[in-house]
Amino acid sequence: MAESRRQFLLGSALLGTAGAAALGARAASAAPSAAPPATETGGVHSGGHGGGVAGPTFRKGAVVDHAANGFDPTALLRDFDYGRVSQLPDGRVLREWVVAAADLDLEIAPGVRYPAWTFNGRIPGPTLRCQEGDLLRVQFVNTSAHPHTMHFHGIHPAEMDGIPDTGPGVIPSGGSFVYEFDAQPFGVHLYHCHVGPLAEHIARGLYGTFIVDPPEPRPPADEMVMVMHGYNTTFDGEGNQLYAVNGIPFHYMHEPVRVKRGELVRIYLVNALEYDPINTFHLHGNFFDYYPTGTRLEPSEYTDTIMQAQGQRGICEVRFPYPGRYMFHAHKTEFAELGWMGFFEVTD
Repeated sequence: MAESRRQFLLGSALLGTAGAAALGARAASAAPSAAPPATETGGVHSGGHGGGVAGPTFRKGAVVDHAANGFDPTALLRDFDYGRVSQLPDGRVLREWVVAAADLDLEIAPGVRYPAWTFNGRIPGPTLRCQEGDLLRVQFVNTSAHPHTMHFHGIHPAEMDGIPDTGPGVIPSGGSFVYEFDAQPFGVHLYHCHVGPLAEHIARGLYGTFIVDPPEPRPPADEMVMVMHGYNTTFDGEGNQLYAVNGIPFHYMHEPVRVKRGELVRIYLVNALEYDPINTFHLHGNFFDYYPTGTRLEPSEYTDTIMQAQGQRGICEVRFPYPGRYMFHAHKTEFAELGWMGFFEVTD
């Protein structure tokens, strides 16, 4: 059965369950009218909210089956796909990819399954990476039962825009098309399906990151991609019940992002969230330089919190001067307590 955002916030799903039926039963039993006065003991909250001082996170040890899903958010962090590289007669670099749309049943929280639409079997889709001026060829293969496209943010001819009634238009189930265009401008961009109802096609998982490096490379760094998104598990288009970075809510609470003290960390941050007007990124105990869209080489601000509307993206660059564990999360607290939070583990 579908779960409401309130039921998830009450802790019914996030404290570890065996399945959707159990989620509903726990939600009913955890409702405030049926709950005793809230107390906190050892981080376990006995009242209606169920999450304790740490908030409603998965019960310790309760995680999804990454192998069954076919992707692991820890691996996705630093997984850059540079494509098949060759050289054209004029000396330019040609990069080629094959990206397939597929329908998959994914476990997005312990015991919570979601009928997803995916690019290359993962949420988010592969991070395609190139350099400004490269010629790009993306063979899109639609193995889904539904019509889809690939729409790339950037500069390209209209017939390569991946929207209905322009160029090849919508790619039907079983169809394919090769999108070809020059990589420009440099920056951190995104791609997504652009078939109506657009919100559903994106919300089900059809989005990914598209990075165009500048002609002169940025300084060396520990680079990673974080795609912010959510899951509307009720499919009512009225809001999300779970929030995540790179596919699985709370994943980086269980498996913190490991970085080195003093090393430059570069985060390509993308907001692919549907059904909520904004998303935010907040880093504890530190500040970072922020480059909106990554299209300029000078930061716009030095801060610990930024806000992005849907489709906005940017680059965060940070060094951690002290070892330890530093939280990052949405500064919309409801999003954080429904899955959009994690830790950096800083070591020498």
